[in-house]
Amino acid sequence: PARPELPRQRVQTLQCGQGAVRAARFNADGNYCLTCGSDKTLKLWNPHKGTALRTYQGHGYEVLDAAGSFDNSQICSGGADKAVALWDVTTGQVVRKYRGHAGKVNCVQFNEEATVIVSGSIDSTVRCWDCRSRRPDPIQVLDEAKDGISSVKLSAHEILTGSVDGRVRRYDLRTGQLSSDYIGSPITSVCFSKDGQCVLAASLDSTLRLLDKDTGELLGEYTGHRSTTYRLDCVLNEQDTHVGCASEDGHVYFWDLVEGSLALSLPVGQGVVQSLAFHPRLPCLLVATQGQVTLWREDTFQPEGDPD
Repeated sequence: PARPELPRQRVQTLQCGQGAVRAARFNADGNYCLTCGSDKTLKLWNPHKGTALRTYQGHGYEVLDAAGSFDNSQICSGGADKAVALWDVTTGQVVRKYRGHAGKVNCVQFNEEATVIVSGSIDSTVRCWDCRSRRPDPIQVLDEAKDGISSVKLSAHEILTGSVDGRVRRYDLRTGQLSSDYIGSPITSVCFSKDGQCVLAASLDSTLRLLDKDTGELLGEYTGHRSTTYRLDCVLNEQDTHVGCASEDGHVYFWDLVEGSLALSLPVGQGVVQSLAFHPRLPCLLVATQGQVTLWREDTFQPEGDPD
């Protein structure tokens, strides 16, 4: 495979008009993105063209996270109004609202078939909601965490959570087992590597850690960014060769996964980088700072319409 490139050039800026953007997320194929606003709205964009496609209104307070279903027909979102919402993409309407969390909902994800929404809240629980039934209560509550849930990710048969109690927990739904790794510092974000072998965790001691998923062994530590106060995202690039993290100093940092050396410090803007999302297949990065989202591509990328 070609030597992996990192996104270094800014190719689009979306002025979201949603107050502060709390999260920016690619959809399943990376052609569209969602932005979550402090003005209670959710917006769907084509970030590659810089066009806004639709605004979704229905949360009672700021929207903190969102995700699209595999077929792009539905969106789930969670907010500071303690609610999890299921949206129809085409009509823009709320299909269902799930209430059961006792505090703001920090993170939401669909399972692969988009039949279940998994939500994590400041109330220390992860709740699983059946999208197909009319039941108001969750089908499962995971309440092992001793403090708020900051991040949730799903694989085909696993739920990965990061909590303010300093633990990364992984629920294996096939075997019914829970494994827990103690980091010590409050976790702000977790993610799986693309190959499913590793877990990346960001925490408030300004350190990113790569763990072996099965053994919990510490494979790498990455430092240089600043993360002491805010819930910042960590990512892996599309080829699993670099790990990245948002920072409170207005930069996004990328490190070589194996060597641990700093590969890129991307100056994005003033203030805290609120959210990050890496494209599933391309060296392409979404970055949210304050009220805008920027799209970054590799140096060799030619925007459409530009002369070669």
